[in-house]
Amino acid sequence: MINFETLCIRVGGVPADEIQHWIDSEWLRPEGAPGHYLFREIDEARAILIRELRHDLGVNEEGVPIVLSLLDQLYASRRQMLRLREALSIPRENELRSKLRGLMGMMPD
Repeated sequence: MINFETLCIRVGGVPADEIQHWIDSEWLRPEGAPGHYLFREIDEARAILIRELRHDLGVNEEGVPIVLSLLDQLYASRRQMLRLREALSIPRENELRSKLRGLMGMMPD
């Protein structure tokens, strides 16, 4: 995990007060309290994405939360699909049938 100052350096080209605004707007959700924030690798990647949206792509203030929300939904769906793929590759056919019956009603054997 990295601190606020390190994040500012790694994101590059963004003033610390702007990154603080991202936190205040809940675009970034670090651990810890103000003045003692800690950021995970995923937070750093999200901060870089926000910088790209704002500075490189020109997404306005109102558009950023919309884009972030859509990306969060996309990644959540992707994680669900990966879990489903893993579940379907499990060779326990009877267990899978049992779970499907619970979801879809009675299935013929």
